[in-house]
Amino acid sequence: MAAAASTSMAATVVLMHRLPATKHAVVFSPLPLRPSLSSTSFKLLKESKRSSQIVVKASSSEESSLDANELFTDLKEKWDAVENKSTVIVYGGGAVVGVWLASIVVGAINSVPLLPKIMELVGLGYTGWFVYRYLLFKSSRKELATDIEAIKKKIAGTE
Repeated sequence: MAAAASTSMAATVVLMHRLPATKHAVVFSPLPLRPSLSSTSFKLLKESKRSSQIVVKASSSEESSLDANELFTDLKEKWDAVENKSTVIVYGGGAVVGVWLASIVVGAINSVPLLPKIMELVGLGYTGWFVYRYLLFKSSRKELATDIEAIKKKIAGTE
């Protein structure tokens, strides 16, 4: 009877340290009854490094299939609303090729000794400069916000 009850309900699993690195406690708390546990997938809700606690929530695959159906219908409606489909396909293909080429360039840079570390230093330096120039002071944050709004207007064509 206990086996039948465990297959008809989902559970939340919590793993916690009781003693330093030797003992773990597993706690099952029942959730509302589900049609079957075989169509249930588990999602990691949160992981806390401080208390070594992991919370896993069981969710039915029926919920995700409904979301997938809604997603596909929304995409189909948006695709039907597009007037110039060939341009969208060309831009999408160009974006895929651009990402592929960028990954090849990054892979080539990564294979050169010392160059990845130099690039990290350049990135850290630019990040530090950006924070100092635009984020540290209130007046520069306002300047950044107006610059971003101007760029948005240029892209949208409302200028």
